[in-house]
Amino acid sequence: MPPNVVRSPSRTPERIIIEAVSPALDDGRHAVKRIVGEELVVEADIFKDGHDRLAAQVRWCGPGGGWQTTPLRYDYDSDRWFARILLDRPGTWEFTVEAWTDRFTTWRVELEKKFAAGQAIHSELLEGAAMVDAAARAAVGDDRSLLMRLADELRDPDRGPAERAVTAQNAELRALMALHHAPDDRTEYPRVFPVRVDRVRARFGSWYEFFPRSCGEPGVHGRFADAERALYRIAAMGFDVVYLPPIHPIGLTSRKGKNNSLTAQPGDVGSPWAIGGEAGGHTAVAPELGTLAEWDRFARTARSLGIEIALDYALQCSPDHPWLKEHPEWFFIRPDGTIKYAENPPKKYQDIYPLNFWCDDREALWQACKDIVLFWVAHGVTIFRVDNPHTKALAFWEWLIAEVQQQHPDVLFLAEAFTRPKRMRWLAKAGFTQSYTYFTWRTTAEELKEYFTELTQGPMKEYYRGNFFINTPDILPEHLQKGGRAAFRIRLLLAATLAPTYGIYSGYELGENTPLRAGSEEYLDSEKYELRHRDYTVKDSLAGEITQLNRLRREHPALQRYDNLTFYPCDNPNILFYLKRATGPVGDVLVAVNCDWSQEQDGWVEVPLAVLGIGADELYMVEDLVTGARYEWRGSRNYVRLDPAGQPGHLFRVVRNYIDVEVT
Repeated sequence: MPPNVVRSPSRTPERIIIEAVSPALDDGRHAVKRIVGEELVVEADIFKDGHDRLAAQVRWCGPGGGWQTTPLRYDYDSDRWFARILLDRPGTWEFTVEAWTDRFTTWRVELEKKFAAGQAIHSELLEGAAMVDAAARAAVGDDRSLLMRLADELRDPDRGPAERAVTAQNAELRALMALHHAPDDRTEYPRVFPVRVDRVRARFGSWYEFFPRSCGEPGVHGRFADAERALYRIAAMGFDVVYLPPIHPIGLTSRKGKNNSLTAQPGDVGSPWAIGGEAGGHTAVAPELGTLAEWDRFARTARSLGIEIALDYALQCSPDHPWLKEHPEWFFIRPDGTIKYAENPPKKYQDIYPLNFWCDDREALWQACKDIVLFWVAHGVTIFRVDNPHTKALAFWEWLIAEVQQQHPDVLFLAEAFTRPKRMRWLAKAGFTQSYTYFTWRTTAEELKEYFTELTQGPMKEYYRGNFFINTPDILPEHLQKGGRAAFRIRLLLAATLAPTYGIYSGYELGENTPLRAGSEEYLDSEKYELRHRDYTVKDSLAGEITQLNRLRREHPALQRYDNLTFYPCDNPNILFYLKRATGPVGDVLVAVNCDWSQEQDGWVEVPLAVLGIGADELYMVEDLVTGARYEWRGSRNYVRLDPAGQPGHLFRVVRNYIDVEVT
């Protein structure tokens, strides 16, 4: 409003100010995210003119429940109010804040001051009695009777002022007044704030991506039964989520050949992302993989091993998808009547037709896409890895995820959107449980420090949960191509300890790093277009290290959180040094990693003694959780030497008050 415009006096003015309510994302437009079992800490600035005492509360509602209230407590010096709410089930929660003048407490405090100063309090006692009378009229039964009696005691002229002042401070009276005395200026914040509460897997998990069709014997197309056997190897490494590329029929028209060639040769299996063929579309399985019954058995085996299935959800069609004949209006139609295939110039994807999410029949299209998710939920899928969501209607995702999670609050969605930051952030706000990140291209200690600080310490921590895949079938980063085994070990250690959720694409444990060509991030002989048989029993596999790190992640709660990360200095810029905090007997974890895969690095790290509760001259021990080696340290400044070919990093627990322990 311009400064020369005067508000109308007929507008109801705000008697109590409520502002800076948190946690809030875009002033309640989107939900902040939490995990089942956590406490939601609600805060607000609340104040008014004068010296009246205030009262405030959080009004909140959990999934499927009615509205409840929790009192807010305040810091007198800052007018900041606080409350904690236990989030005990998944789903969408809501809260708002309301406040009012606590006239009875204000009266009681002023009465006490006047009486202590020796001033007359007769009128004040009558004022208090009137308030108690009003509360009595709102009460029933024993509460009403007691309030009426206490009101009489306050106004009884035969009782002395001191005796009546004692009645005013009666604890039972205070409790009854808080319950029955209706405020006359109750003020509610004009927004209701949503909170999305997910199960623990939304925050913590180890993912393994593999193609079921590559699980057969050399040269033979794998089936679900072969993939089922692979689950035992994957579970033994400690992974709790397997991500599968699309398992649906693959189109024949314009099928891609090996290494993405435009012409398929006889026997070429095509890209799983060219979805749809004679055997069906998104709710069918490729006949080469087996039957739906065989899929159900695969899903049951995964569940018995403690593994969840994340299925690729790619909303696009091959030219042979049934929807092309049944619903051509769902696609982009050229002026000549032909349907437009996908393009990202100079790249062309003749085997993929994108959907038009804003077509005239969009409601039917959106519902059909939702039905796909519900179909696979009924067949054991609990997580959906969504392919390129930023290329589809953004409003569609907000609708779809809310619709699905209303019926199935445990279902999770991962956004595979390597795109511009604002779009990635918006998708997370719109409801995606997790998101891919730029971790793949952050390699130096300074880059990692800056990026992870942004994710875990700034506003993004309220809604953006990164899933830190080290590699994917589409991304073989340059440092893995050039750095070899040392780079693979460094990136594994970083991903597994910096982030509570990380993932690898099969072949990582074998150090596969041959690019299609120089300067390309595509794999040579990419599994996206052909079968790939692997020998996982080779001697120099990283499977042992992966298994150990996944075990340590399960044993140490500090490695299972997203918001407990703090970086500390090292005088060598190639070494990243950080603390992951946790309460309980296992406690904190200190990590030092050499980010330079080419050579050994050493330096002096600064241990945060005050944070850890260690005295400046106190002797303490750090134990490497990977090697078991123990080092005796004193003071904040301590030395580390990290060899990428030997030990690229330390994963320390801190031991205090130790005696007779062998140290290195």
